[in-house]
Amino acid sequence: MSILYVSPHPDAFPSLRALIAARYGEAGDGPGWGGPHPRICLQPPPSSRTPFPPPRLPALEQGPGGLWVWGAPAVAQLLWPAGLGGPGGSRAAVLVQQWVSYADTELIPAACGATLPALGLRGPGQDPQAALGALGKALNPLEDWLRLHTYLAGDAPTLADLAAVTALLLPFRYVLDPSARRIWGNVTRWFNTCVRQPEFRAVLGEVALYSGARSVTQQPGEEDGRQQRKKPKPEKKEKRDPGVITYDLPTPPGEKKDVSGAMPDSYSPQYVEAAWYPWWEQQGFFKPEYGRPSVSAPNPRGVFMMCIPPPNVTGSLHLGHALTNAIQDSLTRWHRMRGETTLWNPGCDHAGIATQVVVEKKLWKERGLNRHQLGREAFLEEVWKWKAEKGDRIYHQLKKLGSSLDWDRACFTMDPKLSATVTEAFVRLHEEGVIYRSTRLVNWSCTLNSAISDIEVDKKELTGRTLLPVPGYKEKVEFGVLVSFAYKVQGSDSDEEVVVATTRIETMLGDVAVAVHPKDPRYQHLKGKCVVHPFLSRSLPIVFDDFVDMEFGTGAVKITPAHDQNDYEVGQRHRLEAISIMDSKGALVNVPPPFLGLPRFEARKAVLAALKERGLFRGVKDNPMVVPLCNRSKDVVEPLLRPQWYVRCGEMAQAASAAVTRGDLRILPEAHQRTWHSWMDNIRDWCISRQLWWGHRIPAYFITVHDPAVPPGEDPDGRYWVSGRTEAEAREKAAREFGVSPDKISLQQDEDVLDTWFSSGLFPFSIFGWPNQSEDLSVFYPGTLLETGHDILFFWVARMVMLGLKLTGKLPFREVYLHAIVRDAHGRKMSKSLGNVIDPLDVIHGVSLQGLHDQLLNSNLDPSEVEKAKEGQKADFPAGIPECGTDALRFGLCAYTSQGRDINLDVNRILGYRHFCNKLWNATKFALRGLGKGFVPSATPKPEGHESLVDRWIRSRLTEAVRLSNEGFQAYDFPAITTAQYSFWLYELCDVYLECLKPVLNGVDQVAAECARQTLYTCLDVGLRLLSPFMPFVTEELFQRLPRRTPKAPASLCVTPYPEPSEGCAVAVASDRCSIHLQLQGLVDPARELGKLQAKRSEAQRQAQRLQERRAASSYSAKVPLEVQEADEAKLQQTEAELRKVDEAIALFQKML
Repeated sequence: MSILYVSPHPDAFPSLRALIAARYGEAGDGPGWGGPHPRICLQPPPSSRTPFPPPRLPALEQGPGGLWVWGAPAVAQLLWPAGLGGPGGSRAAVLVQQWVSYADTELIPAACGATLPALGLRGPGQDPQAALGALGKALNPLEDWLRLHTYLAGDAPTLADLAAVTALLLPFRYVLDPSARRIWGNVTRWFNTCVRQPEFRAVLGEVALYSGARSVTQQPGEEDGRQQRKKPKPEKKEKRDPGVITYDLPTPPGEKKDVSGAMPDSYSPQYVEAAWYPWWEQQGFFKPEYGRPSVSAPNPRGVFMMCIPPPNVTGSLHLGHALTNAIQDSLTRWHRMRGETTLWNPGCDHAGIATQVVVEKKLWKERGLNRHQLGREAFLEEVWKWKAEKGDRIYHQLKKLGSSLDWDRACFTMDPKLSATVTEAFVRLHEEGVIYRSTRLVNWSCTLNSAISDIEVDKKELTGRTLLPVPGYKEKVEFGVLVSFAYKVQGSDSDEEVVVATTRIETMLGDVAVAVHPKDPRYQHLKGKCVVHPFLSRSLPIVFDDFVDMEFGTGAVKITPAHDQNDYEVGQRHRLEAISIMDSKGALVNVPPPFLGLPRFEARKAVLAALKERGLFRGVKDNPMVVPLCNRSKDVVEPLLRPQWYVRCGEMAQAASAAVTRGDLRILPEAHQRTWHSWMDNIRDWCISRQLWWGHRIPAYFITVHDPAVPPGEDPDGRYWVSGRTEAEAREKAAREFGVSPDKISLQQDEDVLDTWFSSGLFPFSIFGWPNQSEDLSVFYPGTLLETGHDILFFWVARMVMLGLKLTGKLPFREVYLHAIVRDAHGRKMSKSLGNVIDPLDVIHGVSLQGLHDQLLNSNLDPSEVEKAKEGQKADFPAGIPECGTDALRFGLCAYTSQGRDINLDVNRILGYRHFCNKLWNATKFALRGLGKGFVPSATPKPEGHESLVDRWIRSRLTEAVRLSNEGFQAYDFPAITTAQYSFWLYELCDVYLECLKPVLNGVDQVAAECARQTLYTCLDVGLRLLSPFMPFVTEELFQRLPRRTPKAPASLCVTPYPEPSEGCAVAVASDRCSIHLQLQGLVDPARELGKLQAKRSEAQRQAQRLQERRAASSYSAKVPLEVQEADEAKLQQTEAELRKVDEAIALFQKML
């Protein structure tokens, strides 16, 4: 009998490590050392039984008189069922061993050093802050690695996870408070995932995470926490960097944050953003039912409904998501605050190809199996397991952005409710003949062994000869060349030939004709003649067709209908045979030896060599071209003839186009309407079948009739296909079709699944359970608005409109607002290889330059591209990305969103909005001191009649900001809104009014002071409500510190009414020529204010001059991309407008000198 000796102390993490390993041994094939499961003994072994005193527990005695092993690393390794744990061969074992070593040598010392002082076990001379900094430094590699991985080595817990989790048990129990866990979000997610595994839970029970007050001053990526411990000089105290200020009070998730204490000295995103979101969610503020008996209760304010563009279940947050959600959430919050019945419905897309690829790679890496070896049902079980583990990651990230979605209504496109809608839609459309079966050319990925949609095809532009890597080929393949060869004219006495050229020489084995232009004089004598194929026993007719360009090459074109779209159309016109020469994996078929069975790009070499051998090769030259690449597999896309399911789009497209023409559907910016009509006018039928296993299996069945009177059918014959909501329904329909009894019908369901875009096109009504009637469906369909990027106008928006009109008879929404694409500060498209891709979480939490570099190492970039990307990061972010916070990121993205222009995102500008948050913080802190503890706001914001001119002026400016904000939201003019709010807070409230208040509040005129306090309160109250849709966290934090006008005021800012000009907070809008300077004399220091303004003016002038010089360069218009020129023009106009404002203010204060 083997015995495991462990400590009974609940915090003895080495013993816990051994006990968990033993649990895994019991659950698996037994301990890795091959012995029996050990008996557990909760005490040290008797000294009489050990060869020498054990240095520490745990200890393992392998049978009486057997081997003794001490220490957690060795004992855990022996007890673990698979040695080092984790499949994948020696490489995985090495990775496991590296992380085990890291846990033992780095994590354990750092964890103990940080935890022991918290437990009152601080040693002499030990600095707790230094220990916390050391823990942060040790967590850095873990945090970066877990950005892209669920576990440390593979997709299941291994010894590496066991070692690291048990090493961090003490910090998570006693040190890492909620704010710290937000910093180490990936580590926390991984830790929670591990400790909830049955084997961990059996030993640890429910792990209670620390909820007390303790600040971890070092963020991910920072290199030395000790710098933040330097004590500032007393005279610089107000300007010192406080490090990371965290919310310290224990607040259970869902409980309201405690704001009764003093405000920290300065704004900290981590402090401000803590605890609010769980409370909002718990209180149901984001639900349309909030504050009303039901969603169908009449609401004179109306209904606002918008569904989220469902992100892929495989996805993680990127700047496109951040922009989409910043815009959508600001609109949703505005409508909610206006009192409308508001629903923003979340959801997630099953992402057929992407998810299947991820799980197939996982299977191959862990078990050396492909999906075919596993079988369809077992493979789908693996996909669902993966989805259960990682599928909600994107939801957690959306919550970090503050997205006010109704999570109780969250939908997954593979949920039973949505799947039923997909089946119903397919069956209805198939019965009407809108969906049909046909053999046509499709985009084919030989690696995925599936058809793919146009949006899944990347077009790589080549300027000439280029070698590209192709999956499945050891050597790179040549592209970007045009090969010319000759076909001999049949029956020619003069050895006449016709020279043709192609970029895909291997496809000549599928040639069935040569085409020339009907008016080309060079070939008129060849009418009715043929050329001879050198490798096949067939002649190729010479056909005359208008599509041929007489000026290109020799004016003669080879025709391969089965492998080129243009050739296919020529073949249809001339009734040419379409001969497929490639199978689904890209190997050659229907060709003679030695080409038969060759992979397509090996055949390319073989055909070229054979042409040269026969003297038919005529040359090769560089040729600019576009190579289609599958964006999932990186394979070269092959046009192949395959039987597929199609949707007839002609009539549906006409209806969708007419809806825009009539004005029933409004598309903004209006420039996209031309694109809409162009697409609809030239639409082709839509291929909706995919040769995958993950997705909605097509509810169509191939019919076999066991009756000699009925001939057997073939796949492309639509009569032998039947659809049904169930197999029984399909059988009945087939029996009726062929006039036989159901028992003579055999059905075989199609193996394929539907294109992901088909289910996404049904999303606006599938989320409400269509075709079944429900309260939600009647209230929220049709929706109000669809907001998304303009790049999926056709792939998603158009299909939602077409399917919505066809199946429900209603438009799915009344308006479409399309935002721009996010580019980097230089106007370049974001690309991993350029190193300019920005993770929004890095902007929110901050990241060091080394942290950015480490992300590249964990990406799929080629090593050659990593160094180039590092240089790009070093140039753009030499000091990394500073912590900006969620509010600053949201506000900045919306401020950038000018209709019709792409967004050139400069992180420094986002940092500027973080400083703006700090200005809000300090202004409110000053104002609260000025109001005093006993201040009671008046019941309404209306002026009392004794306000001074400066009071009336700031009220007028506030009213103007309210007007501009509401008008901006109605017009989707986000820069106008953010500019109005920024200007009010910064230039009018802070720079002018607060300066005027200081002598008034300290003066002897109590009436004036009370009026000023009421006006100040109104400015804070209304100003925070204005900002709330863009900056929900900081505005909630500050709003909760204000007194309320009435006891029945709403609990949260997010459900407080949005300001309207009719609230009456001003008597009139002060004109630009208001003589306010007469009243300001003696209240402000004009010289000081002039100094500030002149500094602002100098900076604005420098910015304007740089832009003017840049635009005046001789090569500017020719070399700078148009979108960058437009952005520069917008920046210049904004800078010049700011200059005019500053000049007006300078003139105002100069009159006071």
